[in-house]
Amino acid sequence: MNILIVGNGGRESAIADTIKRFRPEANLFVAPGNGGTATKYTNVDIAVNEIKKLVNFAKDNAIDLTVIGPEEPLVLGIVDAFQEAQLNVFGPNKACSTFEGSKDFTKIFLTKYDIPTAKYLTFTKEEEAKALEAVRTFSLPVVVKADGLAAGKGVIIAQSYEEGETAIREIFSNKFKGAGDKLVIEEFLNGIEASLLCFVDGKSIVPLATARDYKRALDHDGGLNTGGMGGFSPNPIITDKVMIQIEKEILEPIIQGFKAEELDYRGILFIGLMIDEKGPKVLEFNVRFGDPETQSILSRLETDLVDIFHACMSGTLGQIELKWSSKPSVTVVLASRGYPETSEKDVVINGLDTLEADTYLYHAGSKLVDEQILTNGGRVLAVTRLGDTLEQARNAVYKEVMKIHFAGMQYRTDIGKIE
Repeated sequence: MNILIVGNGGRESAIADTIKRFRPEANLFVAPGNGGTATKYTNVDIAVNEIKKLVNFAKDNAIDLTVIGPEEPLVLGIVDAFQEAQLNVFGPNKACSTFEGSKDFTKIFLTKYDIPTAKYLTFTKEEEAKALEAVRTFSLPVVVKADGLAAGKGVIIAQSYEEGETAIREIFSNKFKGAGDKLVIEEFLNGIEASLLCFVDGKSIVPLATARDYKRALDHDGGLNTGGMGGFSPNPIITDKVMIQIEKEILEPIIQGFKAEELDYRGILFIGLMIDEKGPKVLEFNVRFGDPETQSILSRLETDLVDIFHACMSGTLGQIELKWSSKPSVTVVLASRGYPETSEKDVVINGLDTLEADTYLYHAGSKLVDEQILTNGGRVLAVTRLGDTLEQARNAVYKEVMKIHFAGMQYRTDIGKIE
């Protein structure tokens, strides 16, 4: 079986490694891939947004299944292009991918179908003056979000109105390229964040194991927002009682909304949640596997991932039983110096060959040059371990982290620590 995975991050590494765990005979191609996928699979020198080239590659190489990792090609319509070429592809189509391409689109959907979420206002670039006035009508802190894709960095939690006004001006000045025409101002929700990834087959929605990630760069949620500095699974905040509430108040209305809007959603739906004593509210939708939640979650999967992908595509998800290891997992992201504002490249990474056999090592911002693994981006590696308890998994993963070295390496030391 020939499988193409589109992407180059830790998420795509986790997808590839999980497929290989269940399908050792599969031939895996990763476009464009990273240093880790280069050592195990076949990297393909095609960018994620070169859709026509990816379609042609799939045709020319008899690819049986293509899995789309990042959001950009999904929003651009890569799934539609593959389907038009009669190629099997996992991921939501362009219309459904608008849930990630526009935060305003998602907020309109959530409000229309009475799905709990924060109060908000939306403004276009031409309404900058109104936005600057409106931000002061919200209580502090206040959340300002770029409407479009911003690589996970377009959300600013402003602690003062001046900071909120600065965020508005920066977004409308196109600080986040391609996401400067519209923004959302939103009330800040207190509580504990949780990530719920769900498989969707057009008519049903099935949650994966729960997870939590850590967005801030520094310990104790200090520093700037990042793409994610680590996480763990399962998330104890999502109790059986909370899950029943999520299914009734969020998942069921989502599917009803999809049907009412004639959205044929097939793929992964990532639901970012904030949970307090009153229950869960939706922070955001993403239309792909989360990163680094995927690394924590897929490490615990005990059902063939390819079978699940085919069930989503064929509308037979109800016939698949998702099985998970009872052992919790903890994932720690190792980032390069300067991240998230900058990243240091071409730094040699040492110690990767000293890790224990049951350690999951997922490459992201790395590259293979002359048989050496070098840094090649902000988030470089993700290290995951399972344990009989969360504390055991946490201790095990940090023991492995200490074996890896590269100049400027930074990571949080409090991942999985329940305070």
